[in-house]
Amino acid sequence: MVVRRRRKQRRGERTYHGSHKKWRGGGSRGGRGQAGLHKYKWSYVTSYDKDHFGKSGIKSLATKKIRAINLKDLDQMTDKLLKQKLAEHEDKKIKIDLEKIGYDKLLGSGQVTKSIIVEAKYFSKNAIRKLEETGGKAIVKASNEKIERI
Repeated sequence: MVVRRRRKQRRGERTYHGSHKKWRGGGSRGGRGQAGLHKYKWSYVTSYDKDHFGKSGIKSLATKKIRAINLKDLDQMTDKLLKQKLAEHEDKKIKIDLEKIGYDKLLGSGQVTKSIIVEAKYFSKNAIRKLEETGGKAIVKASNEKIERI
């Protein structure tokens, strides 16, 4: 014999949200999940989840940004560097170590008026060509660091 048990009627189940179809999809809750946190749910973020946006974690200390200088700027600085003894004369040429000045790379923008010997970790092709045209030289220093290119 089949026993049919009567289901207990829950109070207001069919009438709480008006018509039964009104409380169905994600639209009734303003989208699913984290949708709208930068828009219409912003007040929720500011009250309850302040650390939701932004970066967190570890920044690798192994990466270092390359500091670069152009030929024209280096050419203008030569007299000042000689006075400060950050550069020296070597066979009628000026020898500059870019690392002492705080730069890693020499770029080739501008013209060179003096013959310069430059020591650096990195050079652009134009910088090497322009240095050699004026009788200078590019000496590449060895480096074993991880570099973040700019």
